[in-house]
Amino acid sequence: DKIGVTFIGPGTKAIHAMGDKIESKKIAENAGVNVIPGFLGEVHDDAEVLKIANEIGYPVMLKASAGGGGKGMRIAWNDKEALEGFKRSKQEAMASFGDDRMLIEKFIDNPRHIEIQLLCDGQGNSVYLNERECSIQRRNQKVVEEAPSPFITPEIREQMGKQAVQLAEAVDYKSAGTVEMLIDSQRNFYFLEMNTRLQVEHPISEYITGVDIVEHMIRVAAGEKLSFSQKDVPLKGWAIESRVYAEDPYRNFLPSTGTLVNYKEPDTSSGNVRVDSGITEGSEISMFYDPMICKLITYGSDRASAIALMNNALDKYEIGGVQHNIPFLRSVMDNNRFIEGRLTTKFIAEEYPDGFEGYQFNTNQIESLVCAAAVIKYENTRRNNSINDQLPSLEEDIPAVSSMIVNVLGKDYDVEFEEVEADTYGQAKISFFNTTHNVNYDWQYGERLLELQVDSDLAILQVLGDTHDGFNVQFCGTKLNIKTQNANEKTLSQFMPLDAADSNKNAVLSPMPGKIISIDVAVGDKVNAGQQIGIIEAMKMQNVIRAEFDGVIKTVGCAAGDSVAVDELIVEFEEPQK
Repeated sequence: DKIGVTFIGPGTKAIHAMGDKIESKKIAENAGVNVIPGFLGEVHDDAEVLKIANEIGYPVMLKASAGGGGKGMRIAWNDKEALEGFKRSKQEAMASFGDDRMLIEKFIDNPRHIEIQLLCDGQGNSVYLNERECSIQRRNQKVVEEAPSPFITPEIREQMGKQAVQLAEAVDYKSAGTVEMLIDSQRNFYFLEMNTRLQVEHPISEYITGVDIVEHMIRVAAGEKLSFSQKDVPLKGWAIESRVYAEDPYRNFLPSTGTLVNYKEPDTSSGNVRVDSGITEGSEISMFYDPMICKLITYGSDRASAIALMNNALDKYEIGGVQHNIPFLRSVMDNNRFIEGRLTTKFIAEEYPDGFEGYQFNTNQIESLVCAAAVIKYENTRRNNSINDQLPSLEEDIPAVSSMIVNVLGKDYDVEFEEVEADTYGQAKISFFNTTHNVNYDWQYGERLLELQVDSDLAILQVLGDTHDGFNVQFCGTKLNIKTQNANEKTLSQFMPLDAADSNKNAVLSPMPGKIISIDVAVGDKVNAGQQIGIIEAMKMQNVIRAEFDGVIKTVGCAAGDSVAVDELIVEFEEPQK
């Protein structure tokens, strides 16, 4: 303002007040907003942590006052976890925000995370654009969001919206902002924090209201009043956002770095699919920034159609060169509890208690995968036979019925592939286990995306390449190796040598590129499975590295302060005694 530049966003008063979690909680309470019980002040040391935590009663949440994005937050269920969480959260907060002030409040067990989108013009007009459900989180970082919430009633929506507006007006708020709340199973809701900015997940609110939030931020900054009131805000349809990350869901979602050697986003021409990204094929995913690749948004007339569109978009999203979380996102979309809308912030911990172990295919999906394997094999042979002067003609080389052995997910299937008519392309009858499936497709070998209709089901696969005995594909986000062999090939494959044994079986390797914060063992130490080996920091998040088995430390490969690459040696164990 002093130099004549208008900031598109709220004023400094609101930013400072709501950016401090301690101060914002005091303001919310004074504005008549429901707040979580806790200590309204800064916590300074271990003794004070234990005193306050025991006064509030476990479980408690330790939070960085200047925090956001899940950084600087820990849940503690006892004194030991409170002290460890206080130390780690302060370190993360200082690294991320340059401010390590901490607060403690009661942790609401099994809550939903609901947020209210606001628009205020600073001239006495404020509206709420309904709510967003953000309960599916990992380490307090949102993964899947949707609008509206399947849990919120019109009455609760109005109550939450009105309290959010009260808070905004208490700090003379102008522009777009979000009030985040926790709501328990009885629909009691509590203020969590206010984000004085445009949220990552704002597109889903735009879809269900038809309001261009960014446009109104610009108009408000230009001095215009809001052109509509609360009664004009609709709630139409359903929108879902999935955050696509460069991370490995099979390795506890550790960040993945590298070059995007293949990158193609889903088709957005219908208007019901939106991709917000800032990368292209050839872009580098580095260790220095958040690993998000994009926000993938789908919109439908109801929740079921929005989920179906999301599955379709995830299946058609081509990403190569880095690991990604699409297998996990597909698993969430097909999870019965998600489909039924029974969500809490513990969803991931409860549905994947041992971590993500892969997409669970149902019978129809496995049958579709077998049919797809037969199609790929058949069309590969067709292509090979079309090369001049190399192989006999198609009619001579491929019989009316082609027999093959397909191995999917470790199980063999004796398959017969029969074209419906000799001159009809893309229609086949595929038989196995005494069942015949009618299959339709429009695909030529060499194309990455294969869509086929198997009876009444649509299957979408990505064909990633050949192997010596089959093909690599991606189905429901999951990379799979499928084998397609004739009887002779199957017999001879039994004599192929197996892969060499893992040479790193007695070592702990860095699961990601990052900086070593601490090494907590030394050469000669006896270590038990689960014991902390050290701490590595990547993308400003600290991750504990633990031993996977009992053993004695033979070598320590790095020290605190070192930068390490993925799979770089951290410690090596002595060979176990036989």
